[in-house]
Amino acid sequence: MDNPGLELGSENGSRKYDIESRTQSAQSTHQTPVFIISKELPDIPPSANGTIDKVHDKHEATEEEPLLYGLLDVPPWYISIFLGFQHYLEMIAVAVAVPFLLTPALCMVDDDPDKANIISTLVFMSGIITVLQSTIGTMLPIVQGGSFSYLVPSLAIMNLPRWKCPDMNGMSPEQKTEEWQIRMREIQGAIIFAALFETIFALTGCIGFFTKFITPITVAPAITLIGLSLFKNVTDQCSKNYYVAGAMCLLLIIFSQHLRNWKIPTPWGSRGADGRKSRFPVFQVFPVLLSLIVVWGVCGILTAANVLPEGDPARVDAKKKIFYGSPWFRIPYPFQWGIPTVSIGAVLGVLCGVMTSTIESIGDYYACATIVKTTVPPEHAMNRGIFMEGFGCVMSGIMGSGNASTSYSNNIGTIVVTKVASRRVIQYAGVIMIALSLVGKAGAVFVALPDPILGGMFLFLFPLIMAVGIGTLGEVNLESSRNIFIVSFSIFFGLAVSQWMNAHTGIINTGTPDLDSLIQILLSTGMFVAGFTAFILDNTISGTDEERGLTGRHAAEAASKICRDTSYDLPFGMSIIKKLKICKWIPISPTYEEHPIKLLKRCRSDEASFDSTTSLPTYNSATSNGRVQNHNSSAL
Repeated sequence: MDNPGLELGSENGSRKYDIESRTQSAQSTHQTPVFIISKELPDIPPSANGTIDKVHDKHEATEEEPLLYGLLDVPPWYISIFLGFQHYLEMIAVAVAVPFLLTPALCMVDDDPDKANIISTLVFMSGIITVLQSTIGTMLPIVQGGSFSYLVPSLAIMNLPRWKCPDMNGMSPEQKTEEWQIRMREIQGAIIFAALFETIFALTGCIGFFTKFITPITVAPAITLIGLSLFKNVTDQCSKNYYVAGAMCLLLIIFSQHLRNWKIPTPWGSRGADGRKSRFPVFQVFPVLLSLIVVWGVCGILTAANVLPEGDPARVDAKKKIFYGSPWFRIPYPFQWGIPTVSIGAVLGVLCGVMTSTIESIGDYYACATIVKTTVPPEHAMNRGIFMEGFGCVMSGIMGSGNASTSYSNNIGTIVVTKVASRRVIQYAGVIMIALSLVGKAGAVFVALPDPILGGMFLFLFPLIMAVGIGTLGEVNLESSRNIFIVSFSIFFGLAVSQWMNAHTGIINTGTPDLDSLIQILLSTGMFVAGFTAFILDNTISGTDEERGLTGRHAAEAASKICRDTSYDLPFGMSIIKKLKICKWIPISPTYEEHPIKLLKRCRSDEASFDSTTSLPTYNSATSNGRVQNHNSSAL
């Protein structure tokens, strides 16, 4: 059987794409054939049997290492626990940054034990959403966790004059608690209602409609500004002890870059063909954890020797009150900080984070599917994944985590290293997150980290967020002057406007306080200004689909329709879903085929056609012998 091919473009030089079907491997393993999109550059000679065996790029194809465990494989429980804990460590290093940067804006004192409770709540919800996402969402091995896309608008909201921190001196502990809780309730309400839009978009299938206008050129400036907008917060933490922060950042660079290819032998590794045991790239997988252990240990020694004076933020006992004041066991519960409040400006501000996070997650779904060597996620899996993410964000707002949820690209990179793509491992990781989040002291350990150590870690991590945004431009034509102008202008304009608005918080005065707050929040959020500017320019300046990075996306969408991959089906109830015809109109159903709006258009078209031909002279006419002939029936 010939491999099916998909050709997009015209004779004017636009690129063509071929879909290679690995039918032989699929038949040997009784799996669904996998379709891969690849660019066709040179002519591809057919093999002896008349089929095209491989699609070659400009460079010589290299043989990829096979996965140790595929998407549907189930590793032994002890391996699943170990690898799940590894994903937890990858996630916690980033998750701790969100409340660490948010709590000062909430006017929470540095040694407040509730910091540990906020982190525990965030990890608790991340574990629940991870389990749901990998089980009934996209069903890809993706970890969910706190998002910087929500942190940036939250900081913009807290920068409004009404939320400026008052003088805390002379306040009782109860008054200090109420000060940060009223701000947390404002963030909660904004997340809940903004995330409801995400769930509605996914449930109604509108995600596909909006992505037609939101190209990589629009996404790249928005994500890039997330990392750039936080540089002041990073420098504030690093300035508390430049030596410790510099040492932390230096070790991260050495471990993750210079020593990334240095592998060590492991006692549990399997032996290769040469009889030698496999080696593990420990510095590539755990650069943050190893750097943290070394620098934290050195700070502990310097603290015990009193080399670091009392009051130095780098001392390991600077936040000991948090560790001693946090409970051993604590279960997060809904509205633990009070009933959320809602304001239109805050909701629209966080909605910018929702849209950025949604587009970023869709990109992660495509990347993850490629890494785990499965088919491109079909539209129903995309819709279900975004729906589950939005549902998790709503629940996070109700629980009071101070943040929402998004997919973690760092954990996707871990799959590349470990060659373990089993969704069962991610489910174990989610359970580990839930279990450890119930131990209050575990969250307190991360909160008690000295500020300069975290500052050095952020100095390394936040540029990687910018790299994610820049990486999305790989799909577009960067030789186009149109694209270069849109991206560069949007980034610079977004940074300039947001920084100026943050420095002049009271300059907007329309006479309506709510409108003033709305404009202030939107213009203070760099990713909104950059993303909106890029959106307007990209959709008004003429450009081809290839320039805008849509050619590959269209080919991938076509491939997902050609191949019906059962690995994206729900683990239960599929027999019932297949029997219910209405399910094929539900965008999150595995049997989803067509949007209901298209059905309505078709019905109206048929009705209009019927009405235009139902008059008696049209349908019935007298013949010469007086008989009445039905022309419509004969025509049909």
